[in-house]
Amino acid sequence: MNRLFFILLCLLFVTKSNAQIHELGIFVGGSNYIGDVGPTDFIAPNKVAFGLLYKWNKSPRHSWRFSYIQSEITSNDKAAITAGRKQRGNRFDNSLKEVSLGLEFNFFNFNLHDFELQFTPYVYSGLSYFAYDELFVVGGKTKKDYTSSSFAIPMIVGIKSNITPHIILGVEVGARYAFTDNLDGNNPKNTNFETLKFGNINNNDWFVFSGFTLTYTFGNKPCYCLD
Repeated sequence: MNRLFFILLCLLFVTKSNAQIHELGIFVGGSNYIGDVGPTDFIAPNKVAFGLLYKWNKSPRHSWRFSYIQSEITSNDKAAITAGRKQRGNRFDNSLKEVSLGLEFNFFNFNLHDFELQFTPYVYSGLSYFAYDELFVVGGKTKKDYTSSSFAIPMIVGIKSNITPHIILGVEVGARYAFTDNLDGNNPKNTNFETLKFGNINNNDWFVFSGFTLTYTFGNKPCYCLD
């Protein structure tokens, strides 16, 4: 009876902890913004983005993921296609510092205890919290009001492969739907600047991080009690 209980307990542990292995690494790429100033290209990185990445792999199909990424974002109406934006001629620069926590899902099994070459597409979503500068535009110039913060919903798609037994290389594109419409200065929160609003103040801004992830895997293999 005790042996049966031990076997069942061990099976439960294996089910829970198999592939509970860690990844720690970096993100390097670029950023771009989509909103009321400049062009509206979805993937058009024009500033360097970099950060740190941690994953706790709960199974070969999913993992909890935490990241910190920072970047500048910029855009210029003169690069837009629409005549109205070109004529307006606004531009801005802003800084972003984002932390994100959520779930990454692999389309194929990606077992980090198997050192054979593997690859899988994946998706990620969760919740992001980021700091940015509240801006306003006066006299054709964009100025900083104060530093603020907001939330965003990340939507990331990518593909990754274990290029060595402990190194995983990924390529991903991640759009963030921000809970603010003033990354570009078109919709300042400060009521003193109410008359300075422009563009579509009913649509929030987006920002995109595109680039490469490089992570190192570590952690003990599970104990297979029936071996």
